[in-house]
Amino acid sequence: MSAPRVQLEEVEILSPTEMIAVLANLEHHPLYPIVALALGTGMRRGELLGLQWGDVDLDGATARVERSLEETSTGVRYKSPKTKSGRRVISLPPSAVEALRAHRRQQLELRVALGHGRVETETPVFCTAGERPLSPNNLSRDWHRVVVARGLPKVMFHVLRHSHASALIASGMDVVSVSKRLGHGSPAITLTVYAHLFQKADGPMQLKARCGAGDSKNAVPIGWQFPPLFASHAC
Repeated sequence: MSAPRVQLEEVEILSPTEMIAVLANLEHHPLYPIVALALGTGMRRGELLGLQWGDVDLDGATARVERSLEETSTGVRYKSPKTKSGRRVISLPPSAVEALRAHRRQQLELRVALGHGRVETETPVFCTAGERPLSPNNLSRDWHRVVVARGLPKVMFHVLRHSHASALIASGMDVVSVSKRLGHGSPAITLTVYAHLFQKADGPMQLKARCGAGDSKNAVPIGWQFPPLFASHAC
């Protein structure tokens, strides 16, 4: 696979320092769990909102992407991934596991208080108090409000996905594995979207070698470690 030669507009990203600052600023805020998961996995907004607890294995530190939540003129609805590559299992960094464990405890406490009992496998990971799926548009609205209120970098929620990708690329992960983790249809898409990040991290020869690396059977290469950024929410 050769590196793309077309110069495209660079995607907006948060720097590692900004990502750490965002997580620190939002700790104990209702948006913290979903922001931590977005930064720690690179999942799309709809994929995050489509997660159910049955898709999450906290002990095994994985999340399975089976569906996405989309906004329609009549409300919200679940839909299947557009491509085979969109349906995937993503390994969770320690920071995301910690955030999800705390979020699950809080959700369980609320369910007990409301007389709903234990969390079911079909229960959305991120939902209203009435356990209705969160609206994607409302999530973006709430993100914008907290960004303004707390003086955070003024970026769209989707930038958290790009920021995760940038951290993977800077850590040396090969193109195929980055593509699989993000659920892209092919590594060529990943190279097109993030060409400037690969070129910044590598020289021409190193980029060519990285494009030829990767194991199509593994979303994360054996022996690869998450960047220190994702080691803990308190990093």
